[in-house]
Amino acid sequence: MPLKHETGNLIALALAGRFDVIGHGCNCMCSMGAGIAKSIRRQFPAAYQADLTTKRGDRAKLGTCTHVTIEHEQRSLIIVNAYTQFDWRGTGDRLDYDALRRAMTWMATSFTGKRFGLPRIGAGLAGGDWPRIETILTEVFAKEDLTIVEYQP
Repeated sequence: MPLKHETGNLIALALAGRFDVIGHGCNCMCSMGAGIAKSIRRQFPAAYQADLTTKRGDRAKLGTCTHVTIEHEQRSLIIVNAYTQFDWRGTGDRLDYDALRRAMTWMATSFTGKRFGLPRIGAGLAGGDWPRIETILTEVFAKEDLTIVEYQP
């Protein structure tokens, strides 16, 4: 199934019932202090609490995920924190592409048959190469319903 693309607000669309599962890239420092991670931290404190159950600065988190399920208007929404970069500091491409593939594979296989929503994961603050990321997502989610939401307020 080809990736779908749209502009908008991933969180608002998820709360409106468009997705069953949303995910975002996290660093391994338990910060969730910028970008969409900061918005998820504010809107879904349980997602941040799940991040805090992991060890800060642990490279072994790369390619793994934490997740929570929240109830909103009698619907369940799963939020996935995907550990796709080690640190937020520095410039250039800080995305770990192997970690992205492992985390997205876990997400796709753990929630098969759900409607997935992702931002342009890894291409924003992590500085990743979007064409390379999109290729990974297309391969991993080939049989799933995935929409990439490019942020527009």
